[in-house]
Amino acid sequence: MTKQLSRRGFIKGGLAGTVAVSVLKDKETLAGHHFEAYPEAMGVVVDLTRCVGCRTCEAACNKEQGLPEPAEPFDDFSVFDHMHHGQPRRTDETRYTVVNRFEVPGLDHPLFRKKQCFHCNEPACLTSCFVNAYTKTPEGAVIYNPKVCVGCRTCMIACPFYIPTFKYSSAFSPRIMKCIFCYDTRLKEGKPPACVEACPEEALTFGKRSDMLEVAHQRIRMEPGKYVDHVYGEHEAGGTSWMYISPAPFDQVGLSTNVPMEPVLNFVKAFLAIVPMVLTIWPALFAGFHLLSTRKDRIKETQNDENQEG
Repeated sequence: MTKQLSRRGFIKGGLAGTVAVSVLKDKETLAGHHFEAYPEAMGVVVDLTRCVGCRTCEAACNKEQGLPEPAEPFDDFSVFDHMHHGQPRRTDETRYTVVNRFEVPGLDHPLFRKKQCFHCNEPACLTSCFVNAYTKTPEGAVIYNPKVCVGCRTCMIACPFYIPTFKYSSAFSPRIMKCIFCYDTRLKEGKPPACVEACPEEALTFGKRSDMLEVAHQRIRMEPGKYVDHVYGEHEAGGTSWMYISPAPFDQVGLSTNVPMEPVLNFVKAFLAIVPMVLTIWPALFAGFHLLSTRKDRIKETQNDENQEG
């Protein structure tokens, strides 16, 4: 018969989590760790001069990922009015990408910007996760495994773009929600993500990241004065798979210009040195809760099987 999880067992699990953190996140280990960007990784260039805010990309994403219908239909453009109150729409458990409208001084028309996970070359979410719930694939996607996540939400703090969100509607099944670059259904087979394929204005261009950088720089060179002379995402946070070119300063379209031009991994190491208690006791506590909840589920399943056999 399966034994119930005792308080001692719970504490033991928590201590195991602490030990795991100490081993996996040893400062000396991190000091010598470095992700090499995959040479065949794919990327997307987002051209803000072409986006018209049609929200077709949002609809395509929700359909591809099996996400729920939005509160406001995809043809309801009143959602952009939230920007007038200083509250741009964010991704969450019901939407992996959103488009926001920006009124830019000096332009006689608004700019629209699509927002989703940037799929960093050296992801801070991956580096900060003590249970290895994240993976950087050779195709460029940063994907997430909910089966090992313990809900500590350290990745949400580490991400320089504030992308990962927590599924609060499922308190006992920790899950981070974010764009996965359509990895399972498209990217690993060489196909573009659903949002790119659906865009009617060709505002999104998909291909090998190195080629996409050349495309972006070529557009900037070919039309002097049309774009800011910078590809956002080429170097930010060590480089990202999703990159932007814009006719207006990036901070005026909701892109942070304070993101370092190097991997956030370096700052995670500093964070570990300053606040080690956060990354040992706190994750271990969540690990204990996770062990407790999953153990109860296994016990219930075993009892149900025994009842059926009897």
